[in-house]
Amino acid sequence: HDDKQVAAEIMARRFIPAGITAVPWEGFNFVGREIRITEATDSYGAVVWSSALVLCYFLETNAKQYNMVDKNVIEIGAGTGLVSIVASLLGARVTATDLPELLGNLQYNLSRNTKMKCKHLPQVKELSWGVALDENFPRSSNNFDYLLAADVVYAHPFLEELLITFDHLCKETTIILWAMKFRLEKENKFVDRFKELFDLEEISNFPSLSIKLYKAMKKNRRSA
Repeated sequence: HDDKQVAAEIMARRFIPAGITAVPWEGFNFVGREIRITEATDSYGAVVWSSALVLCYFLETNAKQYNMVDKNVIEIGAGTGLVSIVASLLGARVTATDLPELLGNLQYNLSRNTKMKCKHLPQVKELSWGVALDENFPRSSNNFDYLLAADVVYAHPFLEELLITFDHLCKETTIILWAMKFRLEKENKFVDRFKELFDLEEISNFPSLSIKLYKAMKKNRRSA
């Protein structure tokens, strides 16, 4: 596919409401639905980044190959919840996670866009990377078919904790679908560290957006 043409199609899924609204929101068209997202402007995690649109578009257009129906899905760094909403509309059992201060807006967006529209209502859970993982997400009960992540690597000091979190939440069979915008050298370094624990495959590349979409699974421990 021509990168710029597909990138333009992805970005065209976003629309701004006509006229002034009491609560500012942005609209997105995915899975035949109009999704309304309220953003909080006081935090990185409360804005819809382009990587989320790339991941949503991939989930929608590859629904046969990556069938979400009745699958256990966790999103880390869910932010405003757009990716979790799309996965829910596609039939997944979703756990949307993020930092405590983002959960109110996340829950609001999820409820508003999935109530009476989804087979399984998404759950919201606090997850600070690397913190109390055994307590809040015991390995014995982590049974996720998919882990979704959009733009979780940026200028923050918690990259090692992020890697530990990826590792903790994944079983041998968990598929990670991860969209990332490359801004700094940090992203490349993180990818190198990530490859020590996971087999990583680039499945889409949008140079015009500086975004890559990856699929990853844990390396086979028995052969490691």
